[in-house]
Amino acid sequence: MKALVVGGSSGIGLSIVLNLVGDDEVDKVYVIDKVNYPNDYANEKIVFLQCDLTKGDFSVFESIDDIQALFITAGFGHLKFFQDLSEGYIQDSFAVNAVAPIQIIHRYYDRMLSKEPFYCAVMVSIAARLSSPLFSVYSATKAALSKFIEAVNVELDVQGSRNRILEVSPGSLKGTSFTGNTSQPELTTALAAEIIDRSKKHEALFIPQYEEIYKDVIERYQRDAHKFGVDSYWYKKNQGRV
Repeated sequence: MKALVVGGSSGIGLSIVLNLVGDDEVDKVYVIDKVNYPNDYANEKIVFLQCDLTKGDFSVFESIDDIQALFITAGFGHLKFFQDLSEGYIQDSFAVNAVAPIQIIHRYYDRMLSKEPFYCAVMVSIAARLSSPLFSVYSATKAALSKFIEAVNVELDVQGSRNRILEVSPGSLKGTSFTGNTSQPELTTALAAEIIDRSKKHEALFIPQYEEIYKDVIERYQRDAHKFGVDSYWYKKNQGRV
């Protein structure tokens, strides 16, 4: 099997890459990222290609036409009041978090419609499903991506394909570089393995720690979205994240 990981140089993407290269059934792993793949995790199975998704140039994908699995983990967000965000930040956020994943999936969609198995997972966010003050644009980009995945999975179903796009919507993850920290793939290796496994089962949605945490969180949001948002703001502020 050959796989492509977009955003595989850090965070959960790096953990997915490391899980894949450790699988004897995987022959090659393409990694596409804006930043170089770390030498500390080099492997002969890895083919690294550089691409800045904010530029809108997806020609690098034209050379990758032999994959059976696609994992999209690229994305970013910053905790700020909306008035403090620049227009450039807003444009880049939608480009990387929403438009790029949709366009990349479109390039391989014939594989998804095929009768042959094709595995696909996309990192979304629990922020796509909740009121998330200080993450206004980030949550908007992820909400767009979530609704796209939901709709396309129905289209795959009614057209007779067993393949699905797995939406992975976690909360904050330790060991990733999302908030500017250094990636520690050993902290997310179990989650990465579960994402790969669930994608192979053609599941459509995975919210890590759903029963333990997020079932109650989503229920509180559904009862009173505004109150939930206010509580969320003060929670972030009291944690020193603002």
